[in-house]
Amino acid sequence: MSLPPLVDPAEGLTVDEVRRYSRHLIIPDVAMDGQKRLKNARVLAVGAGGLGSPTLMYLAAAGVGTLGIVEFDTVDESNLQRQIIHGQSDIGRSKAESARDSVLNINPYVNVVLHETRLDTSNVMEIFSQYDLIVDGTDNFATRYLVNDAAVLLGKPYVWGSIYRFDGQASVFWADHGPCYRCLYPEPPPPGMVPSCAEGGVLGVLCASIASIQTTEAIKLLTGIGDPLVGRLMVYDALEMTYRSIKVRKDPECPLCGKNPTITELIDYEAFCGVVSEEAQLAAAGSTITASELKGWLDGGEPIELVDVREPAEWEIVRIPGARLIPKGDLPAHLAELPQDRRVVVYCKSGVRSAEALATLKGAGFSSAVHVQGGVTAWATQVDKSLPVY
Repeated sequence: MSLPPLVDPAEGLTVDEVRRYSRHLIIPDVAMDGQKRLKNARVLAVGAGGLGSPTLMYLAAAGVGTLGIVEFDTVDESNLQRQIIHGQSDIGRSKAESARDSVLNINPYVNVVLHETRLDTSNVMEIFSQYDLIVDGTDNFATRYLVNDAAVLLGKPYVWGSIYRFDGQASVFWADHGPCYRCLYPEPPPPGMVPSCAEGGVLGVLCASIASIQTTEAIKLLTGIGDPLVGRLMVYDALEMTYRSIKVRKDPECPLCGKNPTITELIDYEAFCGVVSEEAQLAAAGSTITASELKGWLDGGEPIELVDVREPAEWEIVRIPGARLIPKGDLPAHLAELPQDRRVVVYCKSGVRSAEALATLKGAGFSSAVHVQGGVTAWATQVDKSLPVY
């Protein structure tokens, strides 16, 4: 389905711009008109991480006139495996500022606008209203639903991408012409069911594969060329090196973009998606200890059974001395192996999975069980700083 160009063309290109964009100008579908539209476009990238990095770099190289960047985080060494807009010298810097400097080094003719804030219901409408197109590079469900709902309420199209390990997805959501994200995913997955990239990992180059699709779709929408991914979901499997296109229909009963919408304003997205289940929250209440408290128990010879509920690959990276590995998904099958005469203490990377594991233990009768707030990350940063953090 071809769509009209999203933006009007700028008045013209300078001699320097003609020289810079010459390989675009000689493509009949883009030509001078398309390049002037790119120059006049205002595109917002939500996030300057794995997907945002290559997206921003290629949008800048393509000649998008104004690039907005929403990013509140700082550059960490673990980012550099995939977030190629940042370098070694940027560790500890604002990601937004690091991304801006890289963009301007690629193309000094781009106007870069920074929004160094966490995107939420208090600012998303004002920020989104300044742009023609949104490119979503977020990695959590609460922000994805926030981006979708704000875009629909403002009538803005947005390009979405998602990555995990070796798999990626991309689509264009524009309620004026097709489905929205809620049509594809009406409800978020149960808390703890879908691991984040920080928990499950991601092949670094996968970010570039999906981000290149997102950038291509953005250029097509802005210039009005080709057949954008409106109403289609592109699924990429890097291990099999396959792409599949799945048709996504607009849901007439969608609570946001359907015939009789019930969502007419922004909602509480953290509550809607949840970080941990209600059972985990109840289990953790009064049954949470700090890494320092755990060290005190271990040093004092407290009789405990320390259980690591992460995955084997994570166990190989770093672990708390004296622990045994039982991945969270395998825990129900191993409950009979756990001792009843001493306290069971569970931990994971950050405390989310261990809270879910704690709920399983409490439900099985281990009433004295506790979990470690902050997990092995807290242990490595507060107790034994010689250990790596991943």
